[in-house]
Amino acid sequence: MVHGPRRFSDCRYYLYKARNRTAMGFDKEASSSSSRLDAAPLLPQHGGGGAGGHLSSQPKTFANVFIAVVGSGVLGLPYTFSRTGWAAGTLLLLAVAALTFHCMMLLVAARRRIADAHPKIASFGDLGHAIYGAPGRHAVDAMLVLSQASFCVGYLIFISNTMAHLYPIAIGAQSPASPLLTAKALFIWAMLPFQLGLNSIRTLTLLAPLSIFADVVDLGAMGVVLGQDASVWLADRPPVFAFAGPAQLLYGLGVAVYAFEGIGMVLPLEAEAADKRRFGATLALSMAFIAVMYGLFGAMGYLAFGAATRDIITTNLGTGWLSVLVQLGLCINLFFTMPVMMNPVYEVAERLLCGKRYAWWLRWILVVLVGLLAMLVPNFADFLSLVGSSVCVVLGFVLPAVFHLKVFGTEIGWAGLVADVAIIVTGIALAVSGTWTSLVQIFSSSDL
Repeated sequence: MVHGPRRFSDCRYYLYKARNRTAMGFDKEASSSSSRLDAAPLLPQHGGGGAGGHLSSQPKTFANVFIAVVGSGVLGLPYTFSRTGWAAGTLLLLAVAALTFHCMMLLVAARRRIADAHPKIASFGDLGHAIYGAPGRHAVDAMLVLSQASFCVGYLIFISNTMAHLYPIAIGAQSPASPLLTAKALFIWAMLPFQLGLNSIRTLTLLAPLSIFADVVDLGAMGVVLGQDASVWLADRPPVFAFAGPAQLLYGLGVAVYAFEGIGMVLPLEAEAADKRRFGATLALSMAFIAVMYGLFGAMGYLAFGAATRDIITTNLGTGWLSVLVQLGLCINLFFTMPVMMNPVYEVAERLLCGKRYAWWLRWILVVLVGLLAMLVPNFADFLSLVGSSVCVVLGFVLPAVFHLKVFGTEIGWAGLVADVAIIVTGIALAVSGTWTSLVQIFSSSDL
């Protein structure tokens, strides 16, 4: 039997629940797998006593949204600001935060509207199935799997680039002909045996304690980077610009969408909120706080280093012990987070190819494929833009508007109808144009 969550769209939520169990001293396995929705370990338990019956207060909901959204994408924001300009980058972040919040609430409204007919909707995929049947679930599942695998590619790019920066490897007098033999690639090859072992673990519960460390490292790293940014900026203020051209704005939009990705968490978090009438206000406050924090982080990084801002802002820091410690902490964080984020990919692959049976060899193949792709992508922020422009735009904007439009139809009035259609059309247009722009940038950076 394969242990772990069956509703893989709530992978981060499952990890949060498992982490809380670990912190409280529970050593038992979270749940065995089940194909029945009412047995899904991710389904919040309402009513009754016990640990499963506790609902989240507003402060806890605020914190949960923060944990669900904030991730490694923030480290690529200063470089993105160096491409878009500090003012344009800030405006993009605020606009994407507002649109992401709106689309999250579209999902909440759609679930509430059909709650009587479908009372057991626990995830984004469940909502898609309730509205469009199997095609709806498959559409959500496909986008979520692509996004999860892409996040892991980004993790490996970050780790390998950071390690190559901290510990340069002499390849030879000339650059290697193959991207599989660069210094970055050698670090990925070195990580693969350990990742094969970690990704063979059947249950995420064993990895849950590591996510506590991950959250502490993320916040600590941001604090250290902001402090050093301020110090550098006060000592030497390089020239910066406020606005760039349309192509650069599309690039920045992709990174911004990636940075705010977390829509798969909104339905389980809303279900667990104690005061559901105020969930929207709490979500809005949390998203606004994250947007301001992102804007400050991106702008300060760019203002400090100007045109010299690198794709991973931590590589702009000095070689002091605190800087090295932060960078190594982030690498360790993402190294152990990768098996968690790959779990949804394994569930789909094992369901389609192995009849839901655990298959270590299939997991190994997928890990190697992710590693090879990470070797071929030269720039961390370029990859964030590609994923954000393609997968995250469809997942975060297009699908919520499509589901909301299907559920409510003409009941939402002309204003709501126009808004949903505008999001769908604009999202598709941005996905096509943004993906093209990001691919052009990636290929030009790789000197192909």
